[in-house]
Amino acid sequence: MELSEDELIRAITRVISSSEPGLVVGIGDDAAVTEPGSGQLVLTTDLLVEGVHFERGSISAHDLGAKAVVVNLSDIAAMAASPRYALVALALPQDLDAAWVMELYGGMRDACAEYAVVLAGGDTNRSELIVVSVALVGEVAPGRAITRSGARAGNRIVVTGSLGAAAGGLALSRQDAGNASAALSQPWGRALVVALARPSARVGEAQLLARCGATAMMDLSDGLARDLSRLCQASGVGARIALDRVPVADALVRGAEHLGVDAIDLAVSGGEDYELLATIPADAVATARTELAEAFGVQLTDVGQIVEGSAMRTVSADGQEQQLEPAGWDHFAGG
Repeated sequence: MELSEDELIRAITRVISSSEPGLVVGIGDDAAVTEPGSGQLVLTTDLLVEGVHFERGSISAHDLGAKAVVVNLSDIAAMAASPRYALVALALPQDLDAAWVMELYGGMRDACAEYAVVLAGGDTNRSELIVVSVALVGEVAPGRAITRSGARAGNRIVVTGSLGAAAGGLALSRQDAGNASAALSQPWGRALVVALARPSARVGEAQLLARCGATAMMDLSDGLARDLSRLCQASGVGARIALDRVPVADALVRGAEHLGVDAIDLAVSGGEDYELLATIPADAVATARTELAEAFGVQLTDVGQIVEGSAMRTVSADGQEQQLEPAGWDHFAGG
């Protein structure tokens, strides 16, 4: 059933609550009105485009809605900020029915509820492809935002969780039907699909790392190699990464042979993990690791060190060094 824009807005209003803490005027007016907080505002926006970030047949509307919110939450988290309000802009093809759109908003609503974010409003329009754009407002205590530019020589390089599962999920989505079906019959295959479709944002984890003295931080959206190169460039430093310390996702290790991929390569260069990459003083790593495990059940892995200069190098288990190329996802290059 095709809806007019006004009918669609009324339907969306039934899915999204307009009586949220801090929200004075919500969906249905020209703009949202919110109560100001006491900290500095942290603003971000991101979009998911059909054919670039996802294929319509490979992700449910609910998961797409949740992911569109979470990728923005991850940016807010990387600044050690608390997310507050979200605005959503949708461009939708004419062949999408109302049920699909309601499922999309249901996923957004659920993700916002999980992270205590208020979905305050947005806009809709027609398009040849699905485009989901989310803008998110967060808040951080004055002077407490963690940026990419604070890394210093001698800092340890740490990452949360494990890497490569989302890239493995993408590789699985590109398999032929027979291979994909065989993979999805295995727990590792299903885990890879979930990692790609439903990432988590490390909001509390980032704030804990900030309290433990993190000097620089960002989220891993485009792969460890590419994102580390951005952090190093912003900080004016270099890095050495121990390849045998990189925490490769178990599901990717189990499925690498079936998928015909190199697990460590995907863990280093694959994107969309949305884990945290941070630099931290060496004497704070143990405390941060213990507190992260106790508070969130999330592992923190020391994968290398920030060094003087601008060179980025990897060190293999046998001591062989190589230049680390900033390979990873590039939206304009297509991969």
